[in-house]
Amino acid sequence: MDGSLRRRRRLDKLTVALFLAPALAIFAVLVVGPIALAIYTSLFKWNGFGGLPENFVGLDNFRRLIEDDIFIGDLKRGLILVLLSVFVQLPVALGLALLLNQPLRGRAFYRLVFFAPYVLSEVITAVLFTMVFSPNQGLTNQLMSAIGLEGLQQEWLADTSTVLYALFFVISWKYFGLHMILYLAGRQGIPKELTEAAVTDGAGSWQVFRHVTLPLLGPTIRISIFLSIIGAIQLFDMVWVLTGGGPIHASETMAVTMFQYGFRRSEVGYASAISVAMFLISLVFALLYQRFVMRRDIEGAITTMREKR
Repeated sequence: MDGSLRRRRRLDKLTVALFLAPALAIFAVLVVGPIALAIYTSLFKWNGFGGLPENFVGLDNFRRLIEDDIFIGDLKRGLILVLLSVFVQLPVALGLALLLNQPLRGRAFYRLVFFAPYVLSEVITAVLFTMVFSPNQGLTNQLMSAIGLEGLQQEWLADTSTVLYALFFVISWKYFGLHMILYLAGRQGIPKELTEAAVTDGAGSWQVFRHVTLPLLGPTIRISIFLSIIGAIQLFDMVWVLTGGGPIHASETMAVTMFQYGFRRSEVGYASAISVAMFLISLVFALLYQRFVMRRDIEGAITTMREKR
């Protein structure tokens, strides 16, 4: 009996291994392989041509990163975008989600309208807003002229003082619909009995939101913040099409800098070091965020799965 059980367990393990093998192979080729190659080439001074790199420089590319004003500026600009996303974009998305959870007339249409920008690709969005922010015929300056605010007209994408905030506006327009839908789904998952009980006990709208809705939306909000921060770290397509990182690096991100060095300047070794730095920043943030911020959510999900078993 014991021998039969052992053979069955070995057969189960073999079956699991056979089903996992294709996925693991694809993961190794498309994820692990490129990461290993980037780490390897980051240790060389290499232009990307002539076979494998040979001019080994060790950690010099990473030392150069620390001293590179452009890369340090990328970190600062990335931090600004993260703060704006967390403290401006996400609260607006939360407010709209709560509003569209009310029994409004045409509620489904408004949800569709607000979510529609997320369906557009980043390239299409960037091309659209190059026309919106055009200094001469752009919609933004025309609207300001129509309402008598000619003094506020700007070359939005060509001015170092406004380009980053114009970029943030485009990012928010593109992605706030995703976060709104997440919050809306989380809000609809809160039992009505809880809010009704709070109202019966004399709680006002603000108290219901603060003490019932907001705490129960906690897991959704934490996921939303995580997605927003990771997206800001890896931002590339929209920036490249909209501004190319200019003017004078004022809207450049780490991904854009990596592309500039790797494909425009043929400094593939240094570009690989930037990609490794991006990977490490994202990995460390993800691990710390899951460890200290999302720990209760993860533990709760694991406990629920065990109880269902």
